[in-house]
Amino acid sequence: MDRILIIEDEAVTRATLASYLEAQGYDVVEAESAEVAEASLEGSDFDLLIVDVKLEGKSGLQITREQRAKSSIGIILLTALDDDVDRIVGLEMGADDYVCKPFNRRELLARIRNLLHRTAEARRLSRRVVRFEGFEFERETRRLTNPEGEDVPLTRAEYEVLNLLISKAGGVVTREALMTIVTHRKFGTNPRTVDVLIRRLRGKLEPDPATPKLITTAHGEGYVFTGRLN
Repeated sequence: MDRILIIEDEAVTRATLASYLEAQGYDVVEAESAEVAEASLEGSDFDLLIVDVKLEGKSGLQITREQRAKSSIGIILLTALDDDVDRIVGLEMGADDYVCKPFNRRELLARIRNLLHRTAEARRLSRRVVRFEGFEFERETRRLTNPEGEDVPLTRAEYEVLNLLISKAGGVVTREALMTIVTHRKFGTNPRTVDVLIRRLRGKLEPDPATPKLITTAHGEGYVFTGRLN
């Protein structure tokens, strides 16, 4: 269950929003000031902060700057409808999104869901060890093991291609982007190099390389890693 910390000094707004988000299945903690929020952050892990910019004492912008300096936690700012300066400064300080007061609860919920999805994806893709379809890929050591626990040898170029595809899982990686990483030390490499590397990776990863399920082709664009990451 995702944990959300609401930092809002207006009691009715805070309580109403907390009740609404709890009804949507979130674990919600309320804080009426920066001091209370900081105590909560010291004692618990949160997935998302919802911060009112106009707090008494330490402002929401200060909280955003301090938290972003030490954490990649998701941050949504609550700002006044006509306060463009606060919105711009908040984003420059590292806030991920903002919602104007008075806000539509369904819009805020959609933004929360989208941000939690993005931050979860970012954390997953930054892991040193990635697991997919029974395989285990250790990104730092360049070690790949198959579902039977056997080592799957990778050349440097195969590793670089697989690592980039996994980093962009679900999205198209162009042939040009793949060419760049495998030819950065050698100019004039045959443009078919990428296709050869993809074919070799499919031979090592796919149950049936002729009908690939993990690395698919985006015709006219490039390739997509479509394996399910754990």
